[in-house]
Amino acid sequence: MAVPHQNVTPESSRTRRTAIADLLRAIAPVADALGDRFAAAGHELALVGGPVRDALLRRPTKDVDLTTDAPPQRILEIIDGWADAVWTIGIEFGTVGLRKDGVELEITTYRSESYDPKSRKPEVSYGTSLEEDLRRRDFAVNAMAARLPGYEFVDPFGGLTDLGREVLRTPGRPEDSFGDDPLRMMRAARFASQLGFTVAPDVVRAMTGMAGRIEIVSAERIRDELSKLICGAHPREGLALLVDTGLAAHVLPELPKLRLEIDEHHRHKDVYEHSLIVLEQAIAQEREGPDLVLRLAALLHDIGKPRTRRFEDGGRVSFHHHEVVGAKMTRKRLTALRYPKDVIADVSRLVELHLRFHGYGTGEWTDSAVRRYVRDAGPLLSRLHKLTRADCTTRNKRKADRLRRTYDDLELRIDRLAEQEELAAMRPELDGNEIQEILGITPGPLVGRAYRFLLDLRLDRGLIGREAATDELRRWAAAEGIALPAENGDA
Repeated sequence: MAVPHQNVTPESSRTRRTAIADLLRAIAPVADALGDRFAAAGHELALVGGPVRDALLRRPTKDVDLTTDAPPQRILEIIDGWADAVWTIGIEFGTVGLRKDGVELEITTYRSESYDPKSRKPEVSYGTSLEEDLRRRDFAVNAMAARLPGYEFVDPFGGLTDLGREVLRTPGRPEDSFGDDPLRMMRAARFASQLGFTVAPDVVRAMTGMAGRIEIVSAERIRDELSKLICGAHPREGLALLVDTGLAAHVLPELPKLRLEIDEHHRHKDVYEHSLIVLEQAIAQEREGPDLVLRLAALLHDIGKPRTRRFEDGGRVSFHHHEVVGAKMTRKRLTALRYPKDVIADVSRLVELHLRFHGYGTGEWTDSAVRRYVRDAGPLLSRLHKLTRADCTTRNKRKADRLRRTYDDLELRIDRLAEQEELAAMRPELDGNEIQEILGITPGPLVGRAYRFLLDLRLDRGLIGREAATDELRRWAAAEGIALPAENGDA
C-alpha cells in the first residue's frame, strides 16, 4: 500500500506552502537566516529534493538538503563565523556540511555529474541554474525545490503530479539519466520499496536495456541502496523490479537463480516466491523497526538450493545441506558487497541455522539438544525464532498450526531451561584458571581442550555443581593420560 498523501495536487498551493512550512518550522529560523545570508551575498539558495518530497507526502525526514549557485569556496565564505561547525568531506563533489543551533544541513552547488564508461567515479561540473540542477536529478518527485527565503515552490518537471499519481519518472529521458549515473536504476527500485510507487514503463525499459551499466558503480554505493531497499516498507516491489529488469543478475545474482527452483515440498510456489513470502513474514514479526540482518537472512536463507538440487527416485527433489552451502554463498556475496563483518557473520550464521528446528520433530529433543540449539544461536536466538517461524509458508492450515505449536513448545522449553540454568551465559562451571590449578598445567592448548570437554558436559547434563564438574574433569584427564598433581588427585 502506498504512503498516503491526501490533497497533493498541482492546484493545492496552500497545501504546498503549509507542508513545506511545517518541515521548515523545525529548522527555522536557521533556514531563514541562511537564506538571508546567501541573498545578501548575491546568491540563490533553495531547499531541494527528498526533504521537499517528504514534506509533501507528510513523511518524516532526517535530511536537510539545500542547493545554491555559489561554488563551494564561496559557500564556506558565506557561512564563515556564522555556522557552529563546518565539514568539507564532500567538497570534492560540491557539498559543504554545517551545523547551526543543533540543526545539520548540507549545501551543494548546482551541478551535473556523469560517468565515464569505464569509471566508477562521477565527473562533476558546476552550474548556475536551479532548473538545470533539478533537471539532472534522478526522478521528478525529487526534482522539486523551495527557494529561500520565502519558500517559493519550484517544480519544472511535474514532480507534484507524479506524487499524486504515485509514479516514478525521470525529469528527462531515462536513458540520459541512467547514463549520467547508473546507480539511479537501483534508486528506482529503492524508492519503489520505500514509497510503494510504481515505476513508469519507459523507466523500466531503460533499466532493462542498461542493466549491465550498474557494474561500473562501486560495491559500497550498491550496498547502501540495496540495504535501503530491503529495509523499505515494500521490499517485494523493489526486489521484483531488480529481478525483472535484470539488475539483480549483476548485484545479487543468487536471487533470480531461485526463480525456477521448486521447493522440496512440491508446492505451488518456487523458491524465489517462497523467499519473498518468508521476507514478508519475517518483517511482520519486527517490533522495533526494520532489522537489516533479519531481512537479509530471510531473503537469502534458501540461496543454496540451486547448487544442491538433486532429482531422486520417484520424482522427488532434494536439497541436502543447502543451508551449509547457502551460508557460504551468503558470506561470499555480502563480502563482495562490502557489508560490515558483523552483518556478514550474523546473516550467514542465521542461514546456516535456519533448518535446525526441523530436527525437533514433535518435541523429541533432549534438554542437551535444546541447550546446544541455544548455544549455537547465541545472541541471534531471537532472530532465529523469527526466521524459523517466517519460513513456514505452507497453505496447509493443519500443517502450519502443527509447526507453530511445535515451535511454541520449543520456545517454552528454552525459557524454562533459561530460568533454571542461565542459558544466556552458557559456560562451563570451571573457568580457565581453575582448570589450570586442578590439572597442574600452564596456559596452552591443553586448557582449551579441557574447557571444551567441560562445555560439552555443561550442554549434555546442565548444571551439576562445581564439585561434580571437578571430579569429571579429573576423570577426563586420567582417560587422556594427563598426570595430575598429587595434591589434586591420583599421581
